[in-house]
Amino acid sequence: MHKRQFLKSALCLATATALGLGAATATASPDNGSEGGQYIMGTATTGGTFYPVGVALSTLVRVKLEPTHDISVSAISSAGSAENLRLMDDNEAQFGILQALYGAWAWHGEGPVPKAYDNVRSISMLWQNVEHFVMRSNRVESGTIDDLSNLYGRGFSIGARNSGTEGSGRQILAGLEIDPEQMNLAYLGYGPSADSMQNGNIDGMNIPAGVPASAVTSAFANMDSNISILNVTEEQLERINADYPVWTPYEIPAGTYPSQDEPVHTIAQPNILVVNADVPEEHVYQITKAMFENLPFLNNIHPATRDMALEKALDGLPMPLHPGAARYFQEQGLVIPAHLLEG
Repeated sequence: MHKRQFLKSALCLATATALGLGAATATASPDNGSEGGQYIMGTATTGGTFYPVGVALSTLVRVKLEPTHDISVSAISSAGSAENLRLMDDNEAQFGILQALYGAWAWHGEGPVPKAYDNVRSISMLWQNVEHFVMRSNRVESGTIDDLSNLYGRGFSIGARNSGTEGSGRQILAGLEIDPEQMNLAYLGYGPSADSMQNGNIDGMNIPAGVPASAVTSAFANMDSNISILNVTEEQLERINADYPVWTPYEIPAGTYPSQDEPVHTIAQPNILVVNADVPEEHVYQITKAMFENLPFLNNIHPATRDMALEKALDGLPMPLHPGAARYFQEQGLVIPAHLLEG
């Protein structure tokens, strides 16, 4: 084995062992007559939630399924939903984490997605992607997302170029009739956005992520009450959902971030795990099963995965289930809506 590959595998196993999921607990019988598979999963930039959750999922698969089924998944950093679709279309990745909005665009070939991705299938809802629109407090007036218009002519990070963060941010702002092109846009990932806020280069940033988002935590830790997370009202949510009703209200409890003394009433959309249709049914079945039979392991990696539950697995899925995922959910007694079943 190549030294770099050995070290990567050893790190995954050490992480799993530290969390109480050693390789010795993998007791499933191999799938007789079935070859294994080595897969890639597209996530997003390292300062958000997609990447650590993707690493958690890939570590889980390596520990539970590689010894018994020769199935492995490696999580890679990417620009997010849009790039994950491209990687999957080019078969450079076979799995991906997407915002539900991008899933809807991809299935229908709408919005900024130039074609329908009819080779992509759903596996499960993972967690809620919570919108954090962060501004310097001295620019805040109403305390709501409409205050983003105060950043016209000023620096604002809308997310990495062509990322899901940029796409969903533009969709939200369009619903509010706020024109990001009147801002001095920066196309930064989550960590660099927080750094740029702290360095005074921008006055706001768009961070959709599971709570708590590490980039937001870092910004608050360094800037204290000099920054604020904007609220979203019911009326603003209605305007945002006019074309694609994927967002729902979400409360960030007080104390989630340093110096955040009041709850923030924002919005969230589901993040989903998807897979190429040509990945074998048995492999997707085993991966889906491993996920839902080891939720405490995922919860220990990142608190955002505490939203995951079998009864929520089908929430917000915009495209049909892969047959392997559908088989597992049917075995668990879930009633699958017709639009999520093929044929």
